Amino acid sequence: MTDLLVHEPTADLDPGAPVSRPVVAAVPSLPAVDPSRLLDHRPAATRLPALGVPVGRAVIAWLLSGVEGGEVTLVENGVSRTFRSTGPDRYGRAELHATVHVHDPRFHTAIVGGGSSGIGEAYLQGWFDVDDLTAFLRLTARAFRRFEAARVRLHDVVGPVTDRLRRLRPASKGRDRRNIAAHYDLGNDFFELFLDSTLTYSSGIFASPDTPLAAAQTEKIDRLCRRLGLVPGDRVVEIGSGWGAFAIHAASRYGAHVVTTTLSAEQYAHTTERVRAAGLADRIEVRHDDYRDLTGRYDALVAVEMIEAVDWRELDTFLGHVGRLLEPTGAAGLQAIVMAAPRYEVARSSRDFIKTHVFPGSHIPSVEAILRAAGRRTDLILTDLDDFGLHYAETLRRWAATLEGERAAALALGLDDPFLRLWEFYLRYCEAGFEERQVSVVQLVLERPGRAPSLDRGH
Repeated sequence: MTDLLVHEPTADLDPGAPVSRPVVAAVPSLPAVDPSRLLDHRPAATRLPALGVPVGRAVIAWLLSGVEGGEVTLVENGVSRTFRSTGPDRYGRAELHATVHVHDPRFHTAIVGGGSSGIGEAYLQGWFDVDDLTAFLRLTARAFRRFEAARVRLHDVVGPVTDRLRRLRPASKGRDRRNIAAHYDLGNDFFELFLDSTLTYSSGIFASPDTPLAAAQTEKIDRLCRRLGLVPGDRVVEIGSGWGAFAIHAASRYGAHVVTTTLSAEQYAHTTERVRAAGLADRIEVRHDDYRDLTGRYDALVAVEMIEAVDWRELDTFLGHVGRLLEPTGAAGLQAIVMAAPRYEVARSSRDFIKTHVFPGSHIPSVEAILRAAGRRTDLILTDLDDFGLHYAETLRRWAATLEGERAAALALGLDDPFLRLWEFYLRYCEAGFEERQVSVVQLVLERPGRAPSLDRGH
């Protein structure tokens, strides 16, 4: 989801809004997934460099000397070393503090050789513990930030060649299904441990710091519906069903007729049951299809944090198909995790912790990349954009705290300590990325030129 630290170069060439907005009720769980399938997702150990520990320790010390806006204390073999920058960071944010207890010297070589993949591997293996994982990751990101400009300059030189080679990798529906399954088919029971009652696995929008997560998720869905000006009878296609929250809300609160599709077998089964339980089978059709197999024309298209599963080489294909699925008066509403354009050009062909450990094949675009692809393949026009990245940080904090509180239930599912440490790291890693504004999340609306004026759509 985010690209915080140093990357390894990839070897892959390959009408008015309704007044009442009730939370969508979850249906009873489907049968639990075989725990052995959940464990299948654990990665093999990252290959670590044959780098001497003293060298690794020295490099880590040099890197942490660039800490900004706080301090990191490393405790190893009873010896403490503190790396500190007095006062707030360059943006005036409060100081952060983290104390890291190193249990295994491979901690040093993992980070030096593997960047974010290495530090994630070191954490899931138990090579270190830290009193505030998010603070440590934020401070580490700041320390590595001094290399950003050099990485961008290097990409400016070699990127035109390497990108041309990487574009030779053909598209593959089978690979896309496997990548989706690796993340989303961990089991509905697992995701139910930390998601709220809407079963929404994307950023909420909080009216205030004490807004319940389920209310924030419902507001996110409702805001997207309002942005699209949905009215009764609208035909809507959703790419990426999740567990059905958007489709059920759009059908039940706005009177839309929804076709929703997902590549995840677990999500397809759960969403189908949830739609049936809600009595909406006459208004919602659930499919287990690739988006490229969708046909027909719709008044609106929605994709909530699905574009991250589209490889950067296939952005044109995705946006082109979005345009083909829309009526001349249609509009697309996308919620997307994004990063700034200069970082995107480097990160898209790099491997980070998420790509290697959590979500293979994932890709965080920039707003510019989305709009360029839309401009090359469609007549879609950007008419609305809202950024709410810090709301994602809050969403992730709540997910992480909830999952931590459900540790006993997770173990009962057959999960073990490395898997849970991996997911703790993943959620905190993403939280740090949004807090540091390395990444953000937006809702944007792309309209075809025949779209009726907004006032005629009930805005």
